[in-house]
Amino acid sequence: MAETVGEGARVQFRIRQASAADAPALAELAALTFPLACPPTSPKTEVAAFIQAHLGPDTFAAYLADPLRVIFIAEDQAPSTTGRLLAYTILVDTPPVDADVAGLVSAPDAIEFSKCYAHPDAHGHGVGASIMAASLDWIASQGRQHTWLGVNSENERAQKFYRKHGFAVVGTRSFQLGKQIEHDYVMVRSD
Repeated sequence: MAETVGEGARVQFRIRQASAADAPALAELAALTFPLACPPTSPKTEVAAFIQAHLGPDTFAAYLADPLRVIFIAEDQAPSTTGRLLAYTILVDTPPVDADVAGLVSAPDAIEFSKCYAHPDAHGHGVGASIMAASLDWIASQGRQHTWLGVNSENERAQKFYRKHGFAVVGTRSFQLGKQIEHDYVMVRSD
């Protein structure tokens, strides 16, 4: 179990690889956290439709069954909330399919850092840094030196977090959110 102290409150959590039983809780956390990463101008109906189509329990069940994906979770260990998910990451071990990204990510064996989201209650308590470290350790354990991610160009908080963990902007890509086109930075980390 990892334990950290932040903002005067003691947060107890453990990080582990997710299992099929975690799919409903992952979907619940995704529904809460995905809107936080979207620009305030993103239509709420489009955000909700994206969540329903791409972040539901069935989607997470499929992700968990996919041998090319690894999901890590940070699980609350406080007595009153044991088992509540505080954060999750998804790593995808396939080459980029997006042409813009493929042109920016030069390492053919780079792993996509597909998702990294934390419950608002966990912000500032070291949970995000710990799950990021566990995910990067897993990538290194696979003998990989490169990873990449996309982050909304307006999400400065996430960009700062990723830069702190060694990612750098190498270009941009477009992201379809319903009828709206969002603009992401592509960030790469090399060991």
